[in-house]
Formats: sequence, C-alpha cells, structure tokens
Amino acid sequence: MATPPSKGITVPASLLILTAAAAFLLFLLLPSLSPSSSNAPSLSCPTTAAAVAATTRPPDPISPTPDDIAWLKSQLARNSIQEPPSSPAAWHSLRKGINPRTRAQQLEDLRRFKGVSHYEGDDAGNHTALPCPGELLVEEHHSNYGEPWAGGRDVFEFLAGAARLAPADHVLEIGCGTLRVGLHFIRYLDAARFHCLERDELSLMAALRYELPSQGLLHKQPLILRGEDMEFDRFGSDVVYDLIYASAVFLHMPDALVWEGLERLSGKLKPEKGRIFVSHNIKFCSRLGGDVCTERLSKLGLEYVRKHTHDSLLFSHYEIWFEFRKMA
Repeated sequence: MATPPSKGITVPASLLILTAAAAFLLFLLLPSLSPSSSNAPSLSCPTTAAAVAATTRPPDPISPTPDDIAWLKSQLARNSIQEPPSSPAAWHSLRKGINPRTRAQQLEDLRRFKGVSHYEGDDAGNHTALPCPGELLVEEHHSNYGEPWAGGRDVFEFLAGAARLAPADHVLEIGCGTLRVGLHFIRYLDAARFHCLERDELSLMAALRYELPSQGLLHKQPLILRGEDMEFDRFGSDVVYDLIYASAVFLHMPDALVWEGLERLSGKLKPEKGRIFVSHNIKFCSRLGGDVCTERLSKLGLEYVRKHTHDSLLFSHYEIWFEFRKMA
C-alpha cells in the first residue's frame, strides 16, 4: 500500500525575517547583560598625561630653519620670480587687478564713498561692528616708526628664541606702539599672557581698532594699558614676567626715569629664568661707568648678561640688544 506524501509546514517569509532580526539583536545584547569581569580588558580611551601630550600638537617653531629658507628659494625659482623692478614705473607695470590703488588713492575712495560700498536710504547707517578710520584701514600706521613693518617679526624671533619662551609664559613690552612686534607675541602666547604699557593715543588706536581685529586676535585678549607712569602694578600685583623688553624706548627717557623703571621691573621679573632686553644702547648705564653701573644694577637685583646683534631676515638691517637677568 502506497504511503501518501506528507504535507510540509508553510512559514510566512515575514515571520522568518522577524525571527532572524530578533536573534541578531539578542546576540548584540548578550555581552552587556552578562556579569562584568574584573579581568576583562577596558575599552575606554586612555586619559594619562602622556596620552594627552601625544595628541597635542607641538607649538609652531619661532624662527624658520635653513631648510625652510631653502624651500622658499626653490619656490621662487620654480615659479620664475625674477629680480624685483628697480624703478617706480616698472613696479607700476606689475600692478594688476580689477581696480589697483595706492594707499593714498584707497584713502580718498574711503573718504569720498564712505567706504568701498555702503547702504543707502533708510539703511544708510553704519552697519560695521567696529567702525575703523580710513587711515588705519589703508595701514598708514605701518610707517609710523621709520622702519619696515616686517621688522617686527625679526624682533619677535630674536627675543622669543633668546628667552626660550613658551606659550604659557608672561611677556611685558614697554611701549608696544602699533603692535609691530607685539602681534607676533600675542599670536604665539596663550590668551592674556601679553601685557603692554603705551602712551601714544594714535598707536593705541591702531593696535586696538585695527590690528587685533584684522589679525583675528581678539580672542587672545592682551592687556594693553595707556600710560607713561611706570606703574606696572596696574597689570596685577602678583604677576611676574618671563620676558620684559623695551625696543628703542629708554632712548627717549631721562636716566632717572629709566632707573626708576628698572627698580620696579626687577620685582616683576621671574628669578633666574626671567630676562629684560633693551635695544639700541644702554646710555643710562654707560654714562655712570662700568663699575658704578654694575653696582647699581646689583642693588636692584639685576645682572648684565651680554650684548646681542641680530640680523633681519628680509632687509639689510641689524639691531643691538642688551640682556639683563634677575639674580638668584
């Protein structure tokens, strides 16, 4: 007798898919539901100081290396950049653009048209957040001090390198002017680490109303104060500096005021590591004679270290700097 064929069980496809998904979800959840073991390896990210340091980008170098300079020279040659023109007419022939203007022409446009473009009618009010004078916008203040603006970078590289400056250090400039040098310190240092005492209103206007905003450095919030009173406690009675410098400032002060300033600065200088740099000359000291000057510095807790000569990177120029340190 023939056996009738058996009937198979039919399962809907949707039920199969649902069952498979549930099984996969259970597989994923099982490890988290099981008791934790003290021997199980940790999957958390390391938080040791060494691990944090390994992921922190080192600070940018202060000065270019010989390899950096060689690279730039190779790029000049690669792009066939010729020797610069020797006459104003030749320079003018190289000026190209939609509407090239000299600084004087730019300033005239700003005055005549109230800016390059402006609102009209009911919207004619000034919509800029920080209205800036045209003289600053065309950077006339870059010529205020009789030397190329680029020389500020040279001074920064020398001082920061000589003082072995770190971003967390504190720096005080006596007479920062329009921030020709200070901009580079502000950019290199951590926020609020750069302090300056400046007496000239135009220089302060250029520094605060143009240079800091245009360089994107408002977040660094340097402490720049107007005054010529040598009252350095205005920066904080407890702050001590790793570097204090005065570029051609003491030249314009009477000797008595210079010595008064040095006496006050001595208490603001970090022992041993801290340095004071004075540019151009130390007539306030040399007029006393070597032994007398040394004795007077010693009474202030200061010691003359040495004289430096630093060459400019971009133009034929060098500066003389005199270094002092706080005695232990």
